[in-house]
Amino acid sequence: MRYDIVIIGGAIVGSSVAYYLREEGFTGSIALIERDPQFSHAATTLSLASIRQQFSIPENIRLSQFTLKLFRRLKETFGADADIGFREGGYLILAGEAGLPILKANHEAQIAEGADILLEDADQLTRRFPWLSADGISAGAFGRSGEGWFDAHALLMLFRKVLRDKKIDFITASVTGIARQGNRVTSVSLDNGETLEAGIVVNAAGPNAGKVAAFAGLELPVEPRKRNVFVFEAREKYADMPLLVDPSGIYVRPEGSVYLTGGAEPEEGDHAPDPKDFEVEWPLFEEVIWPTLATRIPAFEAIKPTRAWVGHYDYNTLDQNAVIGPHPEVENFLFANGFSGHGLQQAPAVGKALAELIVHGGYRTIDCTAFGYGRVAEGRAFRELNVI
Repeated sequence: MRYDIVIIGGAIVGSSVAYYLREEGFTGSIALIERDPQFSHAATTLSLASIRQQFSIPENIRLSQFTLKLFRRLKETFGADADIGFREGGYLILAGEAGLPILKANHEAQIAEGADILLEDADQLTRRFPWLSADGISAGAFGRSGEGWFDAHALLMLFRKVLRDKKIDFITASVTGIARQGNRVTSVSLDNGETLEAGIVVNAAGPNAGKVAAFAGLELPVEPRKRNVFVFEAREKYADMPLLVDPSGIYVRPEGSVYLTGGAEPEEGDHAPDPKDFEVEWPLFEEVIWPTLATRIPAFEAIKPTRAWVGHYDYNTLDQNAVIGPHPEVENFLFANGFSGHGLQQAPAVGKALAELIVHGGYRTIDCTAFGYGRVAEGRAFRELNVI
C-alpha cells in the first residue's frame, strides 16, 4: 500500500491532523495508524481533560485559544448533537511570595493575548472563594472565562466519527520500523506484517513519540511520564470551585458530585515508566495530596477517596513544550509531539497548523515556527513555565 500521508497515532493529535488536512483541501490518500483503537491507555482519554489560557508563552496561549473557539462553535462544526460537556469553571493558579514574579509575568503575557484572567491578592481571593485558605499565598490568577474542563473521549469521538466520511484509512497496528533513503522517509513497517509506502510521515504517537522518531534514526527528547489522578468525595459541594493549582503543584477540581486531584509526582527521580505500568500509587494521595488539600481547603480534612487511574503523557525532557513541524533535514517527517500535559487542549490548533504547512507550504492561522525541531537539534530550550 502507498499513502500520500501516514499519520502515526490516531488519538486527538493524529485525528486532528487528518481532519484539518481534509478541511484545507488535501485530496490525497491518508492512513491513520492507531495501536489501541479503544483508547484504553491513550493519553487523550486518561487526561484531566481541561483547557486553559494561563501559559507563560504567547504561542501556547494562542494554541489553546484556537481550541476554545472550536468549543464555542462545536455544533456548527460537528453537528447539532455535538456535546463535550464543556464546563467553563476557570483555573485558579496560586503563588506564594517566591512564585509571585513568575505569576505576574505570566499574567502580563496572558492579558497581552486577550485572555480574561484576573490577578488578585490573598484577601481578594478569600473574599471571592470563602472556602479557600490563603495561608502562604501572595496572589492567584483566576480565569473568569475561556477556561474549564470537558469530556475528552467525547471530543475524540467527534473527530473520529467525522473522519469516517472523509476517506481516511483507519489502520489498527503498531509501528515497528520506518525506512529512510537519504534525507527522506520512504515507508512505515507495521506489526501485522504490512509495509506502507509514505510520501509524508506525521509523528503523532504521544508518549511513544521518541521511540517512533528513533525508528527513523531521529532523536526526539520525548518519553512517557506516569501521572496519577485520584477521585474523592466530600460533604461540601463547592459549585464555584475552579480548577485550583496549589503552589506545591497539587491540583483539584470538581467533577459532578466528586472531586479530581493529582499533581503529587516528585520532580526528582521522575522517569519514564514501563509502558505497561498503569498501577495507581496510593501513597501519593495519602502522604502528599491529602495534607495539602486539607491545608488549602480546610473542609477537605474529611474526605473519602473512592478510585483512581493512571495515564502516561508525552513529556519533553528538553523544555516541557511541543515540537511541531518538519525535521530540518528529513523534511517529509513531521513532528506533533512533546506537549507535556497540554496536548489535548492544543491538538486541534496543531492539526490545523500542520495541515496548513502541508497543503499551503506555510503556517497561516497560528505561527508554530517557535516550536520547530531546530531548537531540539541545538539543545536550546523554549521553556513553558506553567506546566501542570
